[in-house]
Amino acid sequence: MTMETNLAGRIRNTSLALSTPLLPLFEAVANAIHAVEDTGGSLSRGRIRVEIRRETSLGFTDDSASRNESSRSIEGFIITDNGVGFTDANYRSFGTLDSEHKRDRGGRGVGRLSWLKAFRAAEIRSVYTSEDGKLARRDFRFSLPKGIVPLESKAVARSPGSEIQLLGFEARYKATAPKTCRAIANQLLDHCLWYFVRPGGAPQIEVHDDQESLRLDDLYESHMQGASKAEEFSIGEHRFILAHLRLSVTSGREHAVSFCASKRQVLLEPLKGKISGLTSTLQHGGSDFIYHCYVESPLLDERVSSERTAFDLAETPEGLFGHEVSKQQIRSEILQRASAYLRDSLAEASRASRERINEFVGRKAPRYRPIMERIDPNDLTIEAGISDKDLELHLHKQLARLESEQIELGHSLLRPIATDELESYSARLEQYASAAVDLKKSDLANYVFHRRVIIDLLENALNIGDNGKYAREKLIHSLVMPMGKTSHETHPANTNLWLLDEKLAFHDYLASDKPIRSTPVTGSKDLGEPDLLALQLFDNPFLASEKEAMPLASVVVVEFKRPMRSPGNRREDDPIEQALLYLDKVRRGKVTTHSGRPVPTSPNVPGFCYVVCDLTEAMRTKCRLKGYTQSPDQLAFFSFNPNFNAYVEVVSFDHLVNSARMRNRAFFDMLGLPTE
Repeated sequence: MTMETNLAGRIRNTSLALSTPLLPLFEAVANAIHAVEDTGGSLSRGRIRVEIRRETSLGFTDDSASRNESSRSIEGFIITDNGVGFTDANYRSFGTLDSEHKRDRGGRGVGRLSWLKAFRAAEIRSVYTSEDGKLARRDFRFSLPKGIVPLESKAVARSPGSEIQLLGFEARYKATAPKTCRAIANQLLDHCLWYFVRPGGAPQIEVHDDQESLRLDDLYESHMQGASKAEEFSIGEHRFILAHLRLSVTSGREHAVSFCASKRQVLLEPLKGKISGLTSTLQHGGSDFIYHCYVESPLLDERVSSERTAFDLAETPEGLFGHEVSKQQIRSEILQRASAYLRDSLAEASRASRERINEFVGRKAPRYRPIMERIDPNDLTIEAGISDKDLELHLHKQLARLESEQIELGHSLLRPIATDELESYSARLEQYASAAVDLKKSDLANYVFHRRVIIDLLENALNIGDNGKYAREKLIHSLVMPMGKTSHETHPANTNLWLLDEKLAFHDYLASDKPIRSTPVTGSKDLGEPDLLALQLFDNPFLASEKEAMPLASVVVVEFKRPMRSPGNRREDDPIEQALLYLDKVRRGKVTTHSGRPVPTSPNVPGFCYVVCDLTEAMRTKCRLKGYTQSPDQLAFFSFNPNFNAYVEVVSFDHLVNSARMRNRAFFDMLGLPTE
């Protein structure tokens, strides 16, 4: 009893992923290359033409539209070669499922099955040299319903060769296939690149699409940056050949390794993140390039799946019998040899990365300096053109990872296991303490750098704008403390009270631009004045009180005025009088702590009033008339008002900036930040 085969069932059991819709075309081209090789002549005389067949451009009235190939869907391909043709042996092999006719080339005898997986049918017209030395024709149709059906032809046999038409591209594969001639040619080159790299080269292969024609030789030359280099290595008894290529960045590729079988690409794996120092592009001789390597082996030829999409090899060596080679072992050897081939380029990329990071950390992000030595060098490889924002995000991820590891280590130290030896536990404790110090240094550096940024922002806000006007006091106010908020509504990290006075960080309650009656520390019931704080455009006071120690240590009122604004003659325009009146209203409201506890002798609580403004000539005159003392730098006035039991200081914006900068200069110098 003979074993029968079922073509429909065989096709149904043949896999063709939607991600590889052009694999049937690649198989046809590979068969054409084999046919040219079988002629025994020079491969340079071989000719293979791939023609893209598109739907008829009916309905187009514009010639340019009809020539826009990507606008018309692909219906099929015609592959023509000048090889040996479908000889009797080749024809018998075509009609035999799982034929071993090309076993020595890694053939599986199933490539043509992928034709019927993605296309409705294939028509073959071939001329070959018969056994009696004469030219003969062989034309037939290959389809799922009828299998192989001979076709009649009256054409004269002129020279050996074949024409294969792949007809009726299935919709689901058509949808995922590349649309343009160049994209198809590039993918074909990728699949057959090993033929171009090997000694002896490949036949001339052209891809045609209406008005466009591309030669793979030209694409190969344009993509290559220098000659390829091949080397051999062995894993156990299995021999491998590895070809290193430097491709131009215009090739549109990324660093990758191609695993090949029968001189055709089967798997492509990106190398990103697998080689230390590997950035998106590397440099050699002053030019950027993309690294690509191709590996082939008799083992890979033997273990490739019938669909040529995978290899029947174990992922890891564990549990393997004998000396079986695993994918992990092959990858490890490839990565080691690729790193050696790219040694100089990787070193240059690492150097450029470190310079970029050091410059950024030194001038813009000193918080990361204490942890730089704790970051894996592989994580310090960045793109040369990376933006400050992306670099900040990258370094922040490393900091977050270190903090997470620190938390995990801290918990393990709190719960030592019974098998812990004192020496190992002490070593982990020392590691934890050392990392904790560096992380705290990072936090402190971040805070100091934050102060530097705030001072710069304040200084810029004081400069005249593009519209010829100065910044409103609201902007400057918000830099010190968000408007309309209290100390119980905003996080301390969002306030910059240190710009005015470091002591303001220690308060029981603080209100920014809030009506007096809404502040619980005053107890004020005055209904006539509260809206003044909210509605007056230039009156935005701070109200601050010290901690709840009895009696209350002080009450602080801060008034901001728009830069370069001169005080008017009205009382409500005088910021000094406004600040003192606010202080008086707070005191008469019977001051309490934030929790509501009464503060005795509220009228006698010491008061501090700060007026922040530009010292215009009118403001200087007003200060002198009130008998205020001018500071040595002539940028501030101060006095004590015994009638209000209050210290009053009129501070210019320049004095505010200069004072804040000088008070923090030692910290800036410690971080290596420029102070000017």
